[in-house]
Amino acid sequence: MFRVSNFVVGLANTLVMLVGASAIGYSIYMFAHQGVTDCESAIRAPLLTTGLILFVVSLVGVIGSCFKENFAMVSYLIILFAGIFALIGFSIFLFFVTNKGAGRVVSGRGYKEYRTVDFSTWLNGFVGGKRWVGIRSCLAEAKVCDDLSDGRVSQIADAFYHKNLSPIQSGCCKPPSDCNFVFRNATFWIPPAKNETAVGANNGDCGTWSNVQTELCFNCNACKAGVLANIREKWRNLLVFNACLILLLITVYSCGCCARRNNRTAMKSDCA
Repeated sequence: MFRVSNFVVGLANTLVMLVGASAIGYSIYMFAHQGVTDCESAIRAPLLTTGLILFVVSLVGVIGSCFKENFAMVSYLIILFAGIFALIGFSIFLFFVTNKGAGRVVSGRGYKEYRTVDFSTWLNGFVGGKRWVGIRSCLAEAKVCDDLSDGRVSQIADAFYHKNLSPIQSGCCKPPSDCNFVFRNATFWIPPAKNETAVGANNGDCGTWSNVQTELCFNCNACKAGVLANIREKWRNLLVFNACLILLLITVYSCGCCARRNNRTAMKSDCA
């Protein structure tokens, strides 16, 4: 008789197979499609690899649970057990490398500003050297500053200063507040008079700012810090997802152990 645990494992892995197949299909589409941007193309290989792993592992689980193949079920449980511990280790690692990096509140502003020194050394490696060239290109392709070019926020300083900018917009689309630039519009700023001195840790970015709309502060350390803040936020959300996923995998693993026991019972019955 087909047991509940076999059904649960089979259903869960069937759904994962569909996710894996979708990832494989989309990655193949990106490989074949000529209109894909450089930023999108960067995820093609990882997406294909992830899709293949999900598909193959879930296929083994389906074979083991639905067709009562004990060897396949044992193999599936070993892979799942290793995956749970790897996910726990990865989550612990994420917690420590994203523990630093809170933004700095600017007086009278609705946004925060960020500094690369506030983030972990390992996380800073993501925006170092040649990697930043590709990231900067992606920021330009994504037109991250276009949202600031229309409406009151674009033309009225008070509206801009009270807007809740994203970390990337705060770091890449305007000069740092310490530079004392004069607002003309959201993406066009006038350097301070010569007798005014920019203060603070971001002085190096003051000379980097450009009113050329394809450059802005994309070469600033503040922009790198904004990207790191965005990565940190995404990874903190990933920690929550990982915690839920670990609980789900433990549940599936428990059901898989029951399904394995059911398979062995079925094999003994057939032999008898």
